Amino acid sequence: MTSTLAGSGVLELLDYPFMRRALLSALLIGLAAPAVGIYLVQRRQALLGDGIGHVALTGVALGFLLNANPVWMAVAVSTVGAVAMELLRSSGRARGDVALAMLFYGGMAGGVMIVNLAPGGSTANLTSFLWGSVTTVSPADIIAIMLLSALVLLVTLGLRRQLFAVCQDEEFARVTGLPVRALNLLLAVTAAATVTVAMRVVGLLLVSALMVIPVVAAQQVSRGFATTLALAVTFGVVVSLAGTTTSYYADVPPGATIVLLAIGLFAVVSLLALPLARRRAGRGGGGHGGTAAERPAEPVPAGRP
Repeated sequence: MTSTLAGSGVLELLDYPFMRRALLSALLIGLAAPAVGIYLVQRRQALLGDGIGHVALTGVALGFLLNANPVWMAVAVSTVGAVAMELLRSSGRARGDVALAMLFYGGMAGGVMIVNLAPGGSTANLTSFLWGSVTTVSPADIIAIMLLSALVLLVTLGLRRQLFAVCQDEEFARVTGLPVRALNLLLAVTAAATVTVAMRVVGLLLVSALMVIPVVAAQQVSRGFATTLALAVTFGVVVSLAGTTTSYYADVPPGATIVLLAIGLFAVVSLLALPLARRRAGRGGGGHGGTAAERPAEPVPAGRP
């Protein structure tokens, strides 16, 4: 009887077109966000998603001002911001944290200013983009999310060995002949696409958590890069779908629900991983074998990309 009721509840959820779109969006976000996040965690840029999210806010506001699709405007503006930050970081003219701060504050200020210049615009128009809303995912948004998610997964999975090498040791990667600057710029653009993919469901202010927390949780139980990536994507899909479903039944914000579930998952995985960590410590840490794509997600000594 209980299983029948549960099944009817799921079918009821799928009866609504907006929930079907929201669940599909959550699935794609759960796949894409950790796939990019593992590289950002690798190179200690976990907060890059936050900075890009603030810049994307300017793009959303421009969409309102120009009567254009906010998602595609956010993609364009956040891509420019991410590329500018990467160029500043690689040129040495500004430290990464300074460039990130400029993204944070300039993006937020620009978004608030521009949206108030739009006809009938106010900061209330930005609420669903800041915190996410399952009811606002339109058919046009679904097309954009599917295209951007495909791009993100194509880059992060197809170039995983090269991106891993660059994130581990840029100098070694450059010596081996890899186009380091091009790969860094590609990763920045991919991160920008991921942020805009997630903003409808998770929200611009919380998307970075979905890019980072599943990866950190996976690192608690895995030392190989490929296994960590697979676990992180699995965790991302689980919390995204569970959070979106919970938000519907409990009438709570989806973005906050997804992030809290991700934190809860991290806590559970960390507790379960304690015995494994003790055994590893008892063996003296062991060695790292395998190819570059199978080595640990945590940093290794220079010269071993």
